[in-house]
Amino acid sequence: MNSKLWMRRAISSGLMVAILATYSMVALASSDKAAGELTVSSRSFSGEVSSVTVNGEAAKSGRTVFSSSTIVTPENSSAVINMGKAGQIEIAPNSSVTLSFDSSSAHADLSSGSVTVLNSVNGISVTANGSTSVLPAGSSASASGGGQPAPVGSGSAWWLWAIVFGGAAVGVIVAASRGNNIRLGGNGTVVSPTR
Repeated sequence: MNSKLWMRRAISSGLMVAILATYSMVALASSDKAAGELTVSSRSFSGEVSSVTVNGEAAKSGRTVFSSSTIVTPENSSAVINMGKAGQIEIAPNSSVTLSFDSSSAHADLSSGSVTVLNSVNGISVTANGSTSVLPAGSSASASGGGQPAPVGSGSAWWLWAIVFGGAAVGVIVAASRGNNIRLGGNGTVVSPTR
């Protein structure tokens, strides 16, 4: 009887050690280095597979892009870099960008061409022509113009939200001013069976 108890304890202890070792190896294997995903799109009608250059190497869709990478797009291809919580940025054709990011923020150093911020909670810092600005989602910056990169279309959707909230306010006012004469279901007779 005692041998069975000791056997169970030994097996349970061995299983607990195996689980602890497995989960600690998984935790130790995680990397703190931020990584993004590259998606390449082509404007060519010839049917050839499009690629861009990441740190001097040809790269296609699905490639992992790390912080401090330089992305260069040819004239017939554009690239979208998804950096997770830091945001998403589109690099136009004929552009060169050095992209630095971590888990919550991103910075693009634009040498040539233009970039568009597709998605970002805090905005993405863009340096072009020696000046830096933070671009919100939906804004673009170009390296061809002089001065500070101007956000194109930033804040242009405020009127859409104004219409939505205005319509909701009108609906609430109309519903409140009608009184208590609302009848749901009409004047039908309800018959319930008796047992």
